[in-house]
This record gives sequence, structure tokens and C-alpha cells, in this order.
Amino acid sequence: MHIPVLYPEVLDALQPKSGGVFIDATLGGAGHAWGVLKASSPDGRLLGTDADFAAIERCAQRLHEFDARVTLRQCWLDETPELAVQLGFAKVDGILIDLGLSSFQLDEAQRGFSFMREGPLDMRFDTSKGMSAADWVNEADMASMAQVLREYGDVANPMQVAEAICRARPLHTTLDLRRAVVSVARVGRVSRVNPATLVFQALRIMVNDELRRLSQALPKYIEMLKPGGRLAVISFHSLEDGVVKRVFRDAAETHSAQFGFGAQQFVHEAQVAVITKKPIQPSEAECRENTRARSARLRVVERI
Repeated sequence: MHIPVLYPEVLDALQPKSGGVFIDATLGGAGHAWGVLKASSPDGRLLGTDADFAAIERCAQRLHEFDARVTLRQCWLDETPELAVQLGFAKVDGILIDLGLSSFQLDEAQRGFSFMREGPLDMRFDTSKGMSAADWVNEADMASMAQVLREYGDVANPMQVAEAICRARPLHTTLDLRRAVVSVARVGRVSRVNPATLVFQALRIMVNDELRRLSQALPKYIEMLKPGGRLAVISFHSLEDGVVKRVFRDAAETHSAQFGFGAQQFVHEAQVAVITKKPIQPSEAECRENTRARSARLRVVERI
């Protein structure tokens, strides 16, 4: 069963109330969405989206008790704002983005997200489109592969790992990739993380274009908030958290700029107030109960 991370902290951040309008842009197992809908009874509404169609099917069953109060659609994170306007969710009271993989995705071997289970080396959230991880590792040149491993995985020796992958080609399954990298991959600093985890992370981020989607989506979500509305984002590694921190910081700053002949001045007013000066982390008790929560970080801003 999927256990939503930082569940009470998310509800405290979003402050759902009756009559509120909300978006969960990464439904996953719908644990947070269920809590938001429950807390906003009897007439709060929620738009839930996910790039994974299997997640939409699961969540439809999980949230069936809320009936007309919930709208579910398959949609990428950066495409949801446009869809939301079309569906009557142009201005909302709260938005949640949970960037972690759901337990369903990790536990389903055929999705290819985990090196702990043998399955096709896929890693796509939307399996109907794009290039799978297997397609890419079997076609990419060594330099491109090393760049992805370095930038998206923090692999300490990316060229050695890329070389090992190229020697082992063709790769078709998750265990094929694990066997190719387990003896050579190293982490960039002292860590308990299995080096293979970083390789899988890098390929997943690349295949789904996750960081570009996130950086382009966040300003759009900020624009959608009503005054007093809140955007909460849960990230699971430093690359994601860095994007969230930068966008939130920029949106919270008031600055002036000068343009054109005569140096006409324009002032950019702050759009949000940062609620979490430092990211909220799971308690020790939560980490004991759900080890997958250990790296979660929650940041929250409120629209001015």
C-alpha cells in the first residue's frame, strides 16, 4: 500500500477548508488527495493529474467516494496549468506537487524503476510516448551518457560507468543495467546510497525530462494561486530541491530593472511569501515506519 510522505505536514501547509479549490499535480497513490478532499468536505473540489495512466486508474477507485468533487486526468506536470484553466480550475486555494515515485511504481517490476526487481528497462511515467531507458542506453554515445550520469545522478566516476554500460550493451532489463554498473559506480560523497540508485535516478530524470518540466511548471502554478493560496512541493533529491528553492526565492523577491533608452525603471513585486525558511523533513518516527520517506523535503510558499 502506498504511504503518503509528510501527510500531516502537507495538510497543515495547504490548510484545506470547505469550499476550497485544489490541485494535486502528481497524484501517485492519492493519499494526499484523499486527505485534502476529506478536510474540504462537503464541497471542496480537487483536480488530480498524473503522467502515469495507471495512477489515474488506481486513484479513480481510491477517490470514488468523493464523486463529483474530484476530477482526474492523465497529464504531465508542466501541462496541468493549461488543462486546469479548461476544466474550471484557473484560480485555486492550494496546489501540491509530490515528486517522489509511488510505491506502486517502485513495486511493479514491469515499470523498470527499481534495480531490486527484474523487469523491462523502461522508466517512463507515460509508457505510450517517448524513448524508454533501454532505448537510450543502447543508442547513446559514451560522452552523452557520462554527462547525464554526472548532472542528474551525482555519480562520482561517470565516464567509467558510461564505459561499463557501453561494454555491456545491449541492455534490456533492470538487472542487466544493475550488473553493468554495480562494480564500478561510485557516489560523489560519503553516503549510504547504493551507487546503482544514482544511475537509475539519472536515467529516470533524463527519460522523463523531469527537471525541465519542473522548472517551467512552478512559475505557472504560482500564477494560479488565489491571494493566500499555497503551493507545497515535496522533493526527494538535491537537484529537484534546488530547482524548487530557486523558483520560490525568485518569486519572493522584489527587484527593479531598467530597460531601454532613458533607463525607464520597472519594479517586479514579490509574488509569494516563503512559509518554510528551511525545508520540512520527516520525523524519525515516520522514517522508521516508511524508509522511502527519508529523503523527502517539503517547501511551501503563499501567494501575496
